[in-house]
Amino acid sequence: MSYQRRLNLNVGLNTLGYLGNAWPYRTGTRHDIYDPAYYLRLARLAHKGVFDAVFYSDMPLLRPDPNGRPLHTLDPLILLTWLAGQVPDIGLVATMSSTYNSPFNLARRTQALDVLSGGRLVVNMVSNFVPEVAANFGDDPLPPRQVRYPRASEFVTVAKKLWRSWDPKRARPLPKGQFWDPEAEVQPANHKGDHFSVKGAINVPVSPQGQPVIAQAGGSDLGIDLAAQHGEIIYCNILSRGAGQEFRRKVNERALVHGRDPSTIRLVPGLVAIIGETREEALRKHELFSGAGSEDALIAQFIREHGIDPQGFDPDKVLNAEDFIPDQNRVMAVGFTQGLVELLRHEKLTARQAVRRSAGNHRLVLGTAEEVADQIIDLWADGTVDGYTFQPPRAPDDIEEFVEKVVPILQDRGIYPKAYTPDETVRERYGLPWPHAAEPAPAKDKALA
Repeated sequence: MSYQRRLNLNVGLNTLGYLGNAWPYRTGTRHDIYDPAYYLRLARLAHKGVFDAVFYSDMPLLRPDPNGRPLHTLDPLILLTWLAGQVPDIGLVATMSSTYNSPFNLARRTQALDVLSGGRLVVNMVSNFVPEVAANFGDDPLPPRQVRYPRASEFVTVAKKLWRSWDPKRARPLPKGQFWDPEAEVQPANHKGDHFSVKGAINVPVSPQGQPVIAQAGGSDLGIDLAAQHGEIIYCNILSRGAGQEFRRKVNERALVHGRDPSTIRLVPGLVAIIGETREEALRKHELFSGAGSEDALIAQFIREHGIDPQGFDPDKVLNAEDFIPDQNRVMAVGFTQGLVELLRHEKLTARQAVRRSAGNHRLVLGTAEEVADQIIDLWADGTVDGYTFQPPRAPDDIEEFVEKVVPILQDRGIYPKAYTPDETVRERYGLPWPHAAEPAPAKDKALA
């Protein structure tokens, strides 16, 4: 079968891997979480696998939990700046907060990295939802979702104005002795809104891809609206075909309301892959990496996590989606739990089946390398998703195994590249349009005029 499009794959590189209970089964030491050489090794592994981008989630918070391990350590933008100079080609996804940042500082710093890297930056804009984060920035409590999301939308609007505010390519022919043409080149933000007032322009020019690509993750109604308004790459929780098609329908409808072309939005939900020489081996690895140790213990975890009364609970009875609906107004993130709800709305599953469909609240695919590749292609082939953000249970082990065993299968099937295209921006790699509709994209020569 031939395809007219390509599969997009990112890979998450946070600390020791995605699953909180899998780290005892990885190679390396606990000191890897703040060792620059370790992150360089991961980035080079990702480059070997021709991943579109490396993805760093972030939360400005250190929880001193002796039973856990830090998932976020080094600041993503600083770490990615360091990696960009040593690892070519690969895209760089930095998670940044709209709640505890200013648009001017964020726009200036991100544009600088986008220029320095040759147009490889993706900014994953998030609205923080953890009260402990708020406490690190002052005495004010975490703003409610109804405040955070409108503020986030205006934040991105201001950032977009700032990212395009100085463009040397707009200069007119200059008389001898005049260095630049500020009147033509500079378009100050001149923004005054409900949340921000920003007068001037940033002193970093437009990047080779026009501006950083904007990623967004949100499963609540307000989160979906923000993604539809600004997101170009959407990192979401999709566990089945029906749920994915419904999510895309919602995003597309909201995109049209905001005057956007839905075809310019890419869905790259989270994916946890566990590979075995046989499916049985993969099942046992799943039980081990989850911290459960057996299928019965997996079900017991499910019962605890969802506050189910274990008395009389039948793990082989079909679950009712309505029993798992999260409160849309709760402080904590809605999207992860909503993913399970949408899965159960589209498929009749028991608890025994459901625990094998997600891990860490993302889609779980497991089996042999061929079976994992088949499951990845399954939702991509009909356009339900555009690709995935692979979250390895353990790093570096599961990244190495994915690169060695799964990537060649995807390449042999003609849906995934065997090498990077030279000088390609991450925007071009995702087939996304030049972001400034009123201005043509520049010629391929990236030198500033």
